[in-house]
Amino acid sequence: MNDPHTLAPQQRENPEPHERAGPVPWPMLVLLVVLFGFGVAYILRADLDGPAALGDGRTLAELRGQSAAPAGDSGQAIDGAALYGALCAACHQATGQGLPGVFPPLAGTPSIAGSPGRLAAIVLHGVNGSLTVGGTVYNGAMPAFGAQLSDAEIAAVLTHVRSQWGNSAPAVPPEAVAQLRAETASRTAPFDGETELEGLQ
Repeated sequence: MNDPHTLAPQQRENPEPHERAGPVPWPMLVLLVVLFGFGVAYILRADLDGPAALGDGRTLAELRGQSAAPAGDSGQAIDGAALYGALCAACHQATGQGLPGVFPPLAGTPSIAGSPGRLAAIVLHGVNGSLTVGGTVYNGAMPAFGAQLSDAEIAAVLTHVRSQWGNSAPAVPPEAVAQLRAETASRTAPFDGETELEGLQ
């Protein structure tokens, strides 16, 4: 700064700051070590092979309610909306609109309001292959719920679907599902698209 060639304004300025190597504060090092140890312990203790939680975590017993539906009761004692939310909404959406080109809509679909036999068959045994809904062809896989849900539960879900999102159709009696289950008891594979479903009423 005493250079004779340095101007007076330059002499009044402070030196330019320079980055210096400084040690990390020891409390920060301790915190990092503790967090790292916690992360390792958490991963080692985590049950990575456990089943994924479905829906909001409620069990089928909770969804069934306090008592099973009596014979002849079209699933009213079972919360069809709750079962739909837990098992169906992930694909068909809570609004029943499905996902365009991936999962078909249930809202305002004429086949939903038709005979419940086809719907019950799909829920009981699932379906693979192409389905045409609203002029759009869907190629996917619908899982089978026959081993997971009772006749009354399937009837409750179908009744819910047939009465929502612009659909208006009569309730599905559990007896209809039971009859279809008995008629298709020998089936061990999903239906092969709409080709096999056409004959179902």
